[in-house]
Amino acid sequence: MSIVFVPKKLRGKAKIDQETIQRLLDENDQLIRCIAEYMQKGRAVECVQYQQILHRNIVYLATIADASPDIVASSSTSSETSAPPSNGHEGT
Repeated sequence: MSIVFVPKKLRGKAKIDQETIQRLLDENDQLIRCIAEYMQKGRAVECVQYQQILHRNIVYLATIADASPDIVASSSTSSETSAPPSNGHEGT
């Protein structure tokens, strides 16, 4: 069962940390592999439930990302500022 299934009474109280996000990403990876395997075997009907779980997980991750844009922006900004300019011109 997906870790995104949280009882209604506990929703909004769960602490979202990097470990939880990584577990969701790992789960999504496994779901994609299962979907691809079933599709190769011609069993598209079985893919539907996995696609629904994958969709829910992606929406959940997007919601987390939207709720905390400063965390995402600060990590991408630090990697961008440490990289040298790609065009060979500094500041132009």
